[in-house]
Amino acid sequence: MIQLPGLIDPHVHLREPGATHKEDFDSGTSAALAGGVTIVLAMPNTKPPIFDADTLDLALNAAKQKARCDYGQYVGAGPDNSDWTSHKAESDRAAGLKMYLDSTFGELRLDDMTLWSPHFANWPKDLPIVAHSESRSMAAAILFAAIHDRPVHIAHISLKEEVLLIRAAKERGIKVTCEVCPHHLFLSKDDIPAISHGHPGRGEVRPRLATKEDVDALWKNMDVIDCFATDHAPHTISEKDSDNPPPGFPGLETFLPLILTAVQDGRLTMDDVIAKMHTNTKRIFKLPEQPETWVEVDENAQYEIKASEQFTRCNWTPFEGWKVRGRVRKVVLRGKTAFEDGKILAELGYGKNIRFFN
Repeated sequence: MIQLPGLIDPHVHLREPGATHKEDFDSGTSAALAGGVTIVLAMPNTKPPIFDADTLDLALNAAKQKARCDYGQYVGAGPDNSDWTSHKAESDRAAGLKMYLDSTFGELRLDDMTLWSPHFANWPKDLPIVAHSESRSMAAAILFAAIHDRPVHIAHISLKEEVLLIRAAKERGIKVTCEVCPHHLFLSKDDIPAISHGHPGRGEVRPRLATKEDVDALWKNMDVIDCFATDHAPHTISEKDSDNPPPGFPGLETFLPLILTAVQDGRLTMDDVIAKMHTNTKRIFKLPEQPETWVEVDENAQYEIKASEQFTRCNWTPFEGWKVRGRVRKVVLRGKTAFEDGKILAELGYGKNIRFFN
């Protein structure tokens, strides 16, 4: 049995408000605890999106009532909410600012780069900006970070050209950090037929699964990657198998076993696990200490991943049937046993907002 600090996932979609049939703060934080995760940071592209005081209240009130682990809620950058100096009430309560620099919808749509600058200039420099950006838009985001001399965190990198560009930027002192998702480390586009089981929508994710060369490049440049994040994006199996399948994979409950299996295979070390799933994430996102918090893992337990045994509502996983090592046995959160031997023990509302932790 090994003991780890509480793990942190800085990139989850909990679907509340607006799509709680897929997930909500109850089911999503239950899935987090089952995966050894004690802090989740929730994305703002909900329905409605979280981009002002009223919508932030909506999300945080739901989290206060339902969350079983600790949490933070991003606000989203839009074309009309960039004066964060006058939105201090929102920025102080938020986990960070999420900027969708590629395609998105509604109030979070940033149609051109002229809309980016006010956010980079006005968002408090002691709080993170997280950019959903791919390839060229990612290069532009790094340029904006350099121009404004402020940190930017690049979400879910997946390509060789991206990790090499981030390496070059770091070598030049630009304040850029990045994350990678397990599905981009362990799957390539060649795996889509095996994931799909005759339903192509099950292979849909953004960024898309890349080539084996891209996957290899991520592993070869692991020192450039600051943290792991799931981009937990639950959709029901019926939605994934529909004629218009939404992109996204669930990931909270497969997060740690996939990474620990890579440790067993000699591809990562336990120091990597702690750095990229706790220490670096806490530093980048300015997260508080969680006193008396740890995760007990049976590192020798071998089993098959099964969606039927998971707490997420989506009822499927792209890693169905994968043989992994490392099972979470117990999670202690702020001195209380929150999960043990497959059972969620933390009560609804036990989780705390990381921006109001004292």
